[in-house]
Amino acid sequence: MLGDVWSSSELTAEKLGITEIKLSFLRENGILKPGIHWKSSPLGQKKPWKPKALYNIKMCRQIINKFYSEENYIIAA
Repeated sequence: MLGDVWSSSELTAEKLGITEIKLSFLRENGILKPGIHWKSSPLGQKKPWKPKALYNIKMCRQIINKFYSEENYIIAA
């Protein structure tokens, strides 16, 4: 069994070496896609209109590495 692939924003940001603010920015601006890179937490949310996001660290790392390598290529060009 692969185990649970979904992690909190705190743990994901730490593992990726970015801030939670940057992680939220990437999610809110469509870099991180729902259902692939993140999902809403179903556990005990008192405010259903503002659920916490859970992240797939492996998938986030892939897209962030791609995003930053493309960004560096554009800057260098």
